[in-house]
Amino acid sequence: MKIGIASDHGGFELRNLLKQRLLELQFEVVDFGNENYNPNDDFPDYVIPLANAVVNRTIDRGIAVCGSGVGACIAANKIHGTRAGLIHDCFSARQGVEDDDMNILCLGGRVIGAEAAWEITKTFLKATFSSIERHKRRLHKIYMFENHFFG
Repeated sequence: MKIGIASDHGGFELRNLLKQRLLELQFEVVDFGNENYNPNDDFPDYVIPLANAVVNRTIDRGIAVCGSGVGACIAANKIHGTRAGLIHDCFSARQGVEDDDMNILCLGGRVIGAEAAWEITKTFLKATFSSIERHKRRLHKIYMFENHFFG
């Protein structure tokens, strides 16, 4: 599985830790930055290219980290076709993929511990979309809304 990962300065440390652990588990990781800690960087500069890569299927799933995770989630969801969720627990990570086909995990580098973030990340990556009819129906409604308003 090819995983994209991105962060601003608020998620820099957590992103680096998650990236290292993903590499240790033999995941292919595409790092969208930031390469160096810069307290003046902006999360959209890294999260939007990550979200585009998910939508264009050059990566399978994405992980976006900023200080709270909120900004990264907002930015990712601006890209047509992304289904990003700000997650703080394993249940939501699993259900977000199984029920809602979530393709980008958003985390807050300043609000969640490293071990909890790692468990959530593993859960997110192990989960698969259930393809249950009611879940497909709901996703279709979202898809139709996106296409109506955003083409």
